[in-house]
Amino acid sequence: MTSKPTPTEAGHVPGGPGEPGGGLQAGLKNRHLTMIAIGGVIGAGLFVGSSSGIATAGPGILLSYALVGTLVVLVMRMLGEMSAANPTSGSFSAHADRALGRWAGFSIGWLYWFFWVVVLAVEATAGAKILEGWIPAVPQWGWALIVMIVLTATNLVSVGSYGEFEFWFAGIKVVAIGAFIVVGALAVFGVLPGVHSDKAGLDNLTGHGGFLPHGPGAILTGVLLVAFSFMGSEIATLAAGESEDPRRAVTKSTNSIIWRIAVFYLGSILVVVSLLPWDDASIAEKGSYVAALDSLGIAHAGQIMNFIVLTSVLSCLNSGLYTASRMAFSLGVRGDAPRAFARTTGRGVPMTAIVVSVLFGFLAVFFNYKYPDSVFLFLVNSSGAVALFVWLVICFSQLRMRKIIQREAPEKLIVKMWLYPYLTWATAALIVFVLGYMLTDTEHDGRETVLLSLLVAAVVLVIAVVRQKMGSRTAGAARDPETERAEVGV
Repeated sequence: MTSKPTPTEAGHVPGGPGEPGGGLQAGLKNRHLTMIAIGGVIGAGLFVGSSSGIATAGPGILLSYALVGTLVVLVMRMLGEMSAANPTSGSFSAHADRALGRWAGFSIGWLYWFFWVVVLAVEATAGAKILEGWIPAVPQWGWALIVMIVLTATNLVSVGSYGEFEFWFAGIKVVAIGAFIVVGALAVFGVLPGVHSDKAGLDNLTGHGGFLPHGPGAILTGVLLVAFSFMGSEIATLAAGESEDPRRAVTKSTNSIIWRIAVFYLGSILVVVSLLPWDDASIAEKGSYVAALDSLGIAHAGQIMNFIVLTSVLSCLNSGLYTASRMAFSLGVRGDAPRAFARTTGRGVPMTAIVVSVLFGFLAVFFNYKYPDSVFLFLVNSSGAVALFVWLVICFSQLRMRKIIQREAPEKLIVKMWLYPYLTWATAALIVFVLGYMLTDTEHDGRETVLLSLLVAAVVLVIAVVRQKMGSRTAGAARDPETERAEVGV
């Protein structure tokens, strides 16, 4: 007979003094967590960004996706090890806080929050463009405003309402990609009823210049183009803190990451480059997935894909707002953000953290329309390498946290990183190599992205170090020992 999780284990993170609520509450069901884990790995970038990767590396883009996918699997295994032992709303930021120091938790937490509030603007604009095409009477900025307001309201109601929306958004994405893979595979092998495509066939993988038409170096260039479409895999570890059984949720999502990446990324891209030659002009003109559907003569393929992309955009917006607000909440709990961020409503919703996050998102949307080539471009580029920074911090945190867990509570090592510590060091080295390679990339703005991201990271790091040396706390709040223990899982 299993014992019932304690409030802390079940995702109840105590709030700060004066909170009307009792902290975050376990409002996510198992089906919510399952879809959040699956949907988190399917970003809108998979649908809209894969065409540039295919044009750059040809069929070899499969190796780029496989390389990044392997990297994500390894990083998620490390994060799963730490989060299964200590489930917390701050996830890797809280782990870095304890394993590496206050400066690390503060820096990576704020950089991650910055990344997601910029993503809110990017996705709101992408969704608005699709909606304006359907209903042009409403201007694009109006649609962006409507979408942001609706999803903000959803997140403010309860974590359960976020989970319910994400369940259906993610469900549509999963069904759409699953159907695409099945239909496409049948067409490739010539057994799809009523459809005959002269271009489809496995010979597309080696024809038209070979599997690597632009040489092996294009694989690394492809890595730069596809790496950021994987951001979101870690959301399940943040959301697990608000589920009834966090450890089970983290363990399940960590163990399933391999097949999710293999099916949704490698499977669907393999179908695309098998249905059409990689250098087919329609891939660049229409987008890879639309072009693939069009090649089969499927009516209204463009509008079907627009609907799927819109669903992915709304899913990303929904999760982005949730993720940014929970990271802000965690920073508030640990005294690294205004204490108001750690206050929750009676429904366990961190209202201030949500409102502040969405306000910055609205500000970024304004910059996108008013100063798209200056201020907004800076925001996008300066947050572009944050994913790699997060993954690198997870590596170094796991190296230290494994020893802490083994010393204090070895029974909590439910999930273990493979070949520790050698594979962890190898993963960290690969991430550093990718960052270094980006510095040589001037064609796809890789150098600018890394340098601007490093600049922002340096500013945040300096603030963190100064705060730590001064021994100050944001808003002058003293750190509450009970809250700290709940947040980092001690």
